[in-house]
Amino acid sequence: MSANAQVNTDQVLRIGQNALYFEDYMLSIQYFNQAIHAKPYLAQPYFLRAIAKLNLEDYRGAEADASTALELNPFLSDAWEVRGVARQNTGKFRMAVDDYDEALKLLPRNRSLMFNKALALTALKENEEARGVFNEILRYYPGFANAFLGRARTYLADADTTAALADIEKALSFDVNSLNAYIMRADIAINSHGDYQSALEDIDKAIRLQPRAAGLYINRAFLRYKLDSYTGAMADYDYALTLEPYNMAALFNRGLLLLEVNANDLALEDFNRVLELEPDDVRALYNRAIIHSNKGNISEAISDISKVAETCPDLPAPFYMRAGLYKQLGKLSKAEADYKKGNALTKALPHASDNPGGSISPESESEQPENRPEEKGTDEATSRRFASLITVDDNADLREEYNNTAIRGRIQDRNISIEIEPLMMLSFYSSPTELRRNTYYIKEVDDLNSLRSLRFVLMVTNNPPAIDEATADRHFQSVEYYNSFLATHTPRPVDYIGRALDFLTVRDYQNAEKDAKRAIDAAPDLALGYMVHAQALFGRYRLDDTDATDAGTRAILKRKLLDDILEDYDNVLRISPATPVIWFNKGNILFEKEDYDGAADAYSEAIRLKPDFGEAYFNRGYILLKEGRRYEGISDLSKAGELGVVPAYNLIKRISQ
Repeated sequence: MSANAQVNTDQVLRIGQNALYFEDYMLSIQYFNQAIHAKPYLAQPYFLRAIAKLNLEDYRGAEADASTALELNPFLSDAWEVRGVARQNTGKFRMAVDDYDEALKLLPRNRSLMFNKALALTALKENEEARGVFNEILRYYPGFANAFLGRARTYLADADTTAALADIEKALSFDVNSLNAYIMRADIAINSHGDYQSALEDIDKAIRLQPRAAGLYINRAFLRYKLDSYTGAMADYDYALTLEPYNMAALFNRGLLLLEVNANDLALEDFNRVLELEPDDVRALYNRAIIHSNKGNISEAISDISKVAETCPDLPAPFYMRAGLYKQLGKLSKAEADYKKGNALTKALPHASDNPGGSISPESESEQPENRPEEKGTDEATSRRFASLITVDDNADLREEYNNTAIRGRIQDRNISIEIEPLMMLSFYSSPTELRRNTYYIKEVDDLNSLRSLRFVLMVTNNPPAIDEATADRHFQSVEYYNSFLATHTPRPVDYIGRALDFLTVRDYQNAEKDAKRAIDAAPDLALGYMVHAQALFGRYRLDDTDATDAGTRAILKRKLLDDILEDYDNVLRISPATPVIWFNKGNILFEKEDYDGAADAYSEAIRLKPDFGEAYFNRGYILLKEGRRYEGISDLSKAGELGVVPAYNLIKRISQ
């Protein structure tokens, strides 16, 4: 048996490594999970899973797996490197340096390790030490362009532009296609002497090298705006958003340009999208308030500017704006109070402007008032702050060196609509994938299948496939069978359950609800009856099937449906309390009711009963993020991704940006 287990473990690891080689990271993790489950004392599967997570940008998960691998085998040099890269990407630069030092003991003069160490030292602002490491790299690898660029960064940090430019030119002499060199040279041209034309030429070269980097188009749009090419700037923002539809910088900037030319409706759409992604973004709220004011939507403008005033209580501008809005509504006492508040704040500021009205002119991040303390907080400075184009400053980041930097398989880069994982449903059909079987265990379902009391095999899934016409016909025929059977035999609860499931399959939720209720009346302790009843009610809830025409009444009735579904799940848990799938479903309904604490508790109980319940980890992580508990949320998402929930890595990336 042990020999056979060894062969199986080796085979699973080999298949996982093949998937890793072909950059199918999610699938590879599932194989490494199997190897870890079979032989948790082996370092290799933890190390390989760390690599997969690193490529999926789950840096905390990668760090944890690499740490376990090193506990099992401290001589695994690659694991020190992986953990160093993971820590570097989560801001643990000192710990990353320590890891690289450990790896360098095993692999002295390794270029990647030295380079990553130098980057970490640069991040720690230990520029002299970082330059020493870059010098050492160039002594052994004199043609390594990125080492010149890394050293150039340390010179820039010390305000030595001449030395930095010399290193950038040296890098280009070795690698004329060095993307980072062009971006860094463009940054120097902008920040040193405002040479936007030279910067634009370098950004054009960078875009030719990396034509699908949204950040480059955002920065080129800024340069084009500075060079009075409004049309070119707008075209760049449009294209950046085709590449990354959720890019907040592109949405915000495009909104500003549209506002500048009084395209208020289009600008409003962009600021609305920004605020959907980040509801507390004061810059977007400030500008949306201006748009609402322009359009005569005074109450909406007051709502937005009040949020800005609440978030930035020391800034005069929001109070002046709100005073004007209150005046338009004839609320003169409120207008007077806000005007006095604005004046008091203005007088309290050093070098405050005598004129509370301020112009709005887009400018770069480096020119924003945060960097001019003598103007910070004045109304004019506030206007500049809230109406300045945002540039993206991470395009020229020198990335840590590691084996795999290709895009294929990087599911975190896909634009996935992020929602909680849906309810687990009773269904005769499922659509399993390589990563997840998509069927789950409920004892009552298993017992029913073993008795062969239904006409089809019943499953539990949250991914039922769409049914075709032939399948629908099969279930309509099954309904007719039950009709005939129930007309000539003494009805049994299981027969009502069977017909209700057929009704659910063909989306006839009202008849499914009636049959489930008949089964419950006949057998009040039959857990499946409550499960089917809850599913029928949820189908009606999704279809807005309330028979109410008035919106207020409809909302009340929909709320009642959710309460009835919760009652059904509580009845199931009364009969069968250790059913993780039902705890998960209860969590989903509580989430729908916006009872996030209750939902998180339900997911926690599902996880306690089923520690590998990936969907429960994902949904709990989603809630933790909504509550601002970022570290705990990402930890849950990391576990969900490890267990095969694909959207987890996309959400981790969005939150980490």
